[in-house]
Amino acid sequence: MVALVDYLITSLSIKGKRSRIRSEPSLQTSVLCVALFSYPYTTTPLSPSHEPSLYVPCIYPLLRSYLYFHDSQDCKRMSNQENGLPEDPFSMEFKLPDLLLDDVVRGLHLRIEKEWDSLQQSACQTAAGRAMWKHVINDPLADVLAGETSLRSLHEKIKKDCMNNAREISGVILAVRTLWFDSKLEAVINSFDGGAAQVVFLGAGMDARAYRLSCLSKSDVFEVDFPDVLQIKAALIKEALESRDDHCELKVIAKSLTRVAADIRDDVWLEKLQESGYMPERNTVWVLEGLLYYLPQSHAMQVLKMIADKCNHTTTVLLADFMNKLSTTLSSSTFQFYSDWPDHLLPSLGFSDVKLSQIGDSDANFGLMQDPLNLFNKLRSLPRSVHIHPEDGTPCRRLYLVQAFGSPN
Repeated sequence: MVALVDYLITSLSIKGKRSRIRSEPSLQTSVLCVALFSYPYTTTPLSPSHEPSLYVPCIYPLLRSYLYFHDSQDCKRMSNQENGLPEDPFSMEFKLPDLLLDDVVRGLHLRIEKEWDSLQQSACQTAAGRAMWKHVINDPLADVLAGETSLRSLHEKIKKDCMNNAREISGVILAVRTLWFDSKLEAVINSFDGGAAQVVFLGAGMDARAYRLSCLSKSDVFEVDFPDVLQIKAALIKEALESRDDHCELKVIAKSLTRVAADIRDDVWLEKLQESGYMPERNTVWVLEGLLYYLPQSHAMQVLKMIADKCNHTTTVLLADFMNKLSTTLSSSTFQFYSDWPDHLLPSLGFSDVKLSQIGDSDANFGLMQDPLNLFNKLRSLPRSVHIHPEDGTPCRRLYLVQAFGSPN
């Protein structure tokens, strides 16, 4: 246990925390308690003989959240020195990261604003969520991939939420979703012999996991998206790698990274993926984050069927999020595909084991959903068959985080 605590303290990337924890026995005890509290949700048996680093991927997000909120009685104050956010976020103006002042970067984001449709621009909004919640998400490329417009927009929403003492701060759902996908992907990769697999990000957008997740070091990563999305993304990352000293060590962590230009709404995307080096006989993890509900019903079902078909040939894992029908009725939304019962749908397509979580569940919380009266916890207390909340008459709009397995055996 001493080795585990020492490894966790050493692994912390939160500036200023390591020395303080080492000097305060009470905080060392808290670190161990958080680790042990997290243990039931890990996939690694807790044993003194095991390397401590095995436990870090599963418990690290919750541990970071605990340390971030440790000094705050109400869990709302944010520390600029330790987390990159102002102590009182709604009292200070948004500070634009230096790299976004670069002429090339500005020009690329101007193209995005002029040429991309709402579906493509949602990739920048997702990156903004990861950037603004950097106190729990380590994504050094999020700022440059998000761009000034998306960052300012989310900052204003967060500032308004803080001023109104909102129970749900804007971007929190993106933060939890990101951490859920990170943790599940890490656990799945580690479950394969040698940690080797293919990982396919469909509708990859501004995802940068190939640059930030060490679990991908033995995996071949494929990013599939529109040609112009991948082109501008590559150009922005190139500027980030070349323009700033603090990005000099930033590089692709994955064994390989291949970008595949294809429209998932066309039937030929799988053919293009195979032409780019994807091998159907190899163990594969398919990551569909923030994608399915933007597709028409027929196209989304076709994508799911094509992935499910791989279960007949090799070990196949699907990580995806689904909206229920009521979520697609949001005003001005472009959402189309929905499934009220994805844990019933996927087995009918060929997956043998499906696990479903909702925001706020034990594996989809990460210390960010403590208020029992926030929207997500109130929904979790109701049966999924309930469509209208009995207390306030509002529609029960749900986001499901789903992990599905399948194999020839």
